[in-house]
Amino acid sequence: MKTFNNILLAITMVLTALPALAEQPVIDVYKSPYCGCCKHWVSHLEENGFTVIEHATDNMGEIKARFGIISELASCHTAVINGKFIEGHVPASDIKKLISEKSDIQGLSAPGMPAGDNVPGMETTQGNAKYDVLAISKDGIEVYSHYE
Repeated sequence: MKTFNNILLAITMVLTALPALAEQPVIDVYKSPYCGCCKHWVSHLEENGFTVIEHATDNMGEIKARFGIISELASCHTAVINGKFIEGHVPASDIKKLISEKSDIQGLSAPGMPAGDNVPGMETTQGNAKYDVLAISKDGIEVYSHYE
């Protein structure tokens, strides 16, 4: 009887967890297998409720070309969620906002490698960085979020 109760408890726990797992947004992250800041950014996403599928590659140029990411917008990693690209150290809050709105934005980018306490995956002890997250659409590029 004890074994049956343990099995019943395990089944109940799994069934209870399934809806929560289904609600987590899934994001594919393409990154170098050797990049430490990329690993920290992935942890930031997971801590903010994303299910991350990591793709280690030595050819990030090919990934960026696939999504039309020009060098001025490039950073060290590229992610894809709901058909939109996320380039660089974009905060999870901006990604959640993007996927919740209906827009023609093709992707977001935090170009380069901004470093500061407010840059997920690039935290330092030097204080906050001043940087922009850019929205890219067929109409052009505009500031999506500004951080100080």
